[in-house]
Amino acid sequence: MFAIPLGDGAELRPLEPWQAEEFLAHMDRGRDYIGRHVGLPDITADLDSARAWLQRYADKTAADTGRVYGIRLEGRLVGGVLLRAFDAASGTCEAGCWLEPDAVGRGLVTRAVRVVIDWAIEARGMHRVEWRVAPENTPSINVAKRLGMTREGCLREDDPYRGVRQGTEIWSVPAREWRAGGRA
Repeated sequence: MFAIPLGDGAELRPLEPWQAEEFLAHMDRGRDYIGRHVGLPDITADLDSARAWLQRYADKTAADTGRVYGIRLEGRLVGGVLLRAFDAASGTCEAGCWLEPDAVGRGLVTRAVRVVIDWAIEARGMHRVEWRVAPENTPSINVAKRLGMTREGCLREDDPYRGVRQGTEIWSVPAREWRAGGRA
């Protein structure tokens, strides 16, 4: 298995179904914090659902329609980044992330997403990378800004999250802008 160094004792590695127990333990450590804005903790509540979610991404990887990677700090799984949607034919993909609270504030997500976007654009020829985020999720919005993305607008009250309608901001970076400075 490959590992990409992110600096400061951190690395990015694929997440696979055989790692479901470790993934669930990680999710349990960050469940409340992560779940404030994303539904991942809700759909990975036990070992079977964690394994099934990781298997969905293994299947997406095999079908070339998505990817998921773990962020490790000193060998411990503390978060992840993913290409939730990946459409090679249209040249558009959507990146996302999560992080447990003890790992926040170190720049791990920004560095990890930068690696994934660079791969999508340079190795796979993606034309556009999107970032979708709840308007209240300031840390994730700040990641989009640090990556050089532009806010395109907000889908108002489009997402029924935990019984409350929330909006979804759409941020993006086209390949030409990424190459011109989004990586910096």
